[in-house]
Amino acid sequence: MEHEAPIHTFMGLQFNLSNVLMITVSCVIVFLIAVLATRALSMKPGGMQNFLEWVVDFVKGIINSTMDWHTGGRFLTLGLTLLMYIFVSNMLGLPFAVAFDHELWWKSPTADPTITLTLAVMVVVLSHYYGVKLKGAKRYGAEYFKPFKLFFPLKLIEEFANTLTLGLRLYGNIYAGEILLGLLVGLAHKGIFAGILGIFPLIVWQGFSVFVGAIQAFIFTMLTMVYLAHKVADDH
Repeated sequence: MEHEAPIHTFMGLQFNLSNVLMITVSCVIVFLIAVLATRALSMKPGGMQNFLEWVVDFVKGIINSTMDWHTGGRFLTLGLTLLMYIFVSNMLGLPFAVAFDHELWWKSPTADPTITLTLAVMVVVLSHYYGVKLKGAKRYGAEYFKPFKLFFPLKLIEEFANTLTLGLRLYGNIYAGEILLGLLVGLAHKGIFAGILGIFPLIVWQGFSVFVGAIQAFIFTMLTMVYLAHKVADDH
């Protein structure tokens, strides 16, 4: 837990190389899953194709629970990508962490607030974009003054709060899980007896962390569709 992030400065900007690495790894894994599941499509799916079709149906269910399919169908790819990417990202730091020269290189990218808040900002910006695109700028902008003009500053605060909570909720859950895993692994350095005692809670917590990672991926995707529905659907 005392490791530092590998920071590299380029043209006056600082880059966390660990984040760059783990984002790339997550993207590659999701891409490979998609390719392997769709490279040999058949009318009787099996294996990876069956799994991916189940995920697609799951995301469709999320969309249908927040808005009508005519409006929300365009967000299927977004929801599918978010669900798979966040789940994979949440899992990467569970088996192990890799540190080199006191710098932490391998961890869950979603255990960094920069990543989760960036995802949250992307979702909120997309919701505004589609709100303007589907309703028009004038009609969309007028909704910020309903039912009274005095509600405008409150709605601005709501937008900020939604962005903050969406990103920090994901970060907090994944980071806390990795902190506890690190503490349990650290018991091995306290002696053989302490290490043996820590094996069982370590296995239990890793299993629970898989559950938490899956739930957080679902919650992030669900809230994304809720925010989009509030911006684009007429009945929200």
